[in-house]
Amino acid sequence: MDELKLIAERTDSVPLAESCVLGPARARLMAEIAAAEAENVVPLKKRRRWVWTGVGAAGLAAAITAVVALTPAGLEPPAATADPVAVLRSAAAAALKTPGTPPKPDQFIYTKTKQPDGERESWISADGTHDGLIKMADRGSFPLPGCRNGQAQVYKGEEPLKGVTEPCTPRPGYRVDLPADADAMFAHLNAENAGHSGEKGDYHAMGKDILALVNENYLPPAVLGALFGAAARVPGLRAVDRAEDAAGRPGVGITWPLGPHHDPKVAKPVVIVFAADTFLYLGTNSTAVTASGVVDAVGQRP
Repeated sequence: MDELKLIAERTDSVPLAESCVLGPARARLMAEIAAAEAENVVPLKKRRRWVWTGVGAAGLAAAITAVVALTPAGLEPPAATADPVAVLRSAAAAALKTPGTPPKPDQFIYTKTKQPDGERESWISADGTHDGLIKMADRGSFPLPGCRNGQAQVYKGEEPLKGVTEPCTPRPGYRVDLPADADAMFAHLNAENAGHSGEKGDYHAMGKDILALVNENYLPPAVLGALFGAAARVPGLRAVDRAEDAAGRPGVGITWPLGPHHDPKVAKPVVIVFAADTFLYLGTNSTAVTASGVVDAVGQRP
């Protein structure tokens, strides 16, 4: 019997699943494929041949019927069926494919984010030596003085104090100083945690560091990939198939584990959200990155 005819007969009486159900399933499939590609486990073409070898028309029709009828109309699918490690590895693989043109030292990393207290815009010096700015919708502007010759201008509010400086270390927005390997990145983040809280393995603190890096910095593709690869090593992660960032954009989410002193009955975990089709980072359930880019001057937008 013709394969297409058999498939049509098998699925003719089966109602199609709604897009809200198929979306998470597609995200899971793409996550597994991207994760396998990232690890070079089996070449994609060879894997496809191996998967379908020996599957006859009847078996293929039964498989498609099962997918179509997986979730009858009106029933809720499982809340979290995606693999959080696969999602983060897919995000790492997607990061490696993003353009990575280095900014010039005198340029600025621009980011617009939506936060609980309103919109925030930042202009961070690419090399950390030029004066940047943070602008918040309801709270005004905050200068980010550049660090030149080991000294930074001191401000009172938005006004510089004449002749008053303080010792500093440049804090560049373009982070080429970070590891480009997932293992090395994980060790670096753990060391940073020990410096902040005095103890390694504080994954809640690590999550804060990861979000601070990815939200308002420009990371080379290899560094961004290493960051998500390091995140995949954190225990206690969970996936949320249908998540939304603070701007209401849908995607697949990863819940970050709470800190050791948080009450799980009161504290809500942070959900890191990625686009379900591309696995590009969108933001979290409390902060969404809505625009970013490299500009030549404070006040400019990409």
